[in-house]
Amino acid sequence: MRNKAILENYIFILPAVIIFSLFYVYPFYKVFTLSLCQWDGIMSFSFTKNFIGLRNFKELFLEDSVWWQSMRNAGYITLIALTFQNALALLLAWACDRDIKGGNIYRVIFYLPPVLSEVVVGLVWRWIYDGNYGLLNYWLHNIGLAHLMRDWLSDPKTALTCVAIIHCWKGFGWGFIIFLAGLQTIPKQLYEAARVDGASAWQMFKKITMPLMIPVFILVSILTVLGTMQVFVLILSMTGGGPGYHTEVPVTRILTSMIGTSSRFGYACSQGIVFGAILLGVSFIQIRLSKYMKQA
Repeated sequence: MRNKAILENYIFILPAVIIFSLFYVYPFYKVFTLSLCQWDGIMSFSFTKNFIGLRNFKELFLEDSVWWQSMRNAGYITLIALTFQNALALLLAWACDRDIKGGNIYRVIFYLPPVLSEVVVGLVWRWIYDGNYGLLNYWLHNIGLAHLMRDWLSDPKTALTCVAIIHCWKGFGWGFIIFLAGLQTIPKQLYEAARVDGASAWQMFKKITMPLMIPVFILVSILTVLGTMQVFVLILSMTGGGPGYHTEVPVTRILTSMIGTSSRFGYACSQGIVFGAILLGVSFIQIRLSKYMKQA
């Protein structure tokens, strides 16, 4: 009977194991294999014939400055998302959690940007930022700030920041929903007791809301880092990584290596493995910090 129960358990998880192996384990194995080879994605592939060892990784770490610039660009966007985007999401969630007129309408409005197509959002904002016919320059001219007009996405000084702002506008709705759900789990009796004791709104936020929301903050920060570091469609539709490499991010860089003029599939795979390892390391650090914060 014991062996039968064990067999039934294995049969129960077998579909999940098969799916995981087909769509995760085997693709990772193929990517790792290709990362050790030099292959253009067109000619016939033979591991023994195309094998070059760790040469792709050596080039990536020691010679490819553009790759590390793309990592810095992604880090810059992530930093803005962790601060500005999440602060905006928390503020709006806190406002909607209060008994305000039309609260449900505001919740729908704030959640609209994440469900919009990234391609459409990118194209619309590229038109707004356009140096010749863009609405932003038109508004600046009308309010007497013509000296600030420029081609925002073609200027290396402003392109990355403009993309980061739009990414935050597009993505704050996810954090808003999670923060709102977290706020609604806090018992209202705690606020009522604090109000009776004469606590101000700031004191209640600092002493009640913030400590009880720490697990939610950690979850949102992890999702923000993983999502923002992998930003792709918005960059592709707004700037394509330009001007120069000033808005290049790791995923667009991997795509360029794979289907660009060089068609270096093996090198693109090595970039993907390094990028995945970096994301895994960041996630591990965040999880460790979250455990430390919960124990503190």
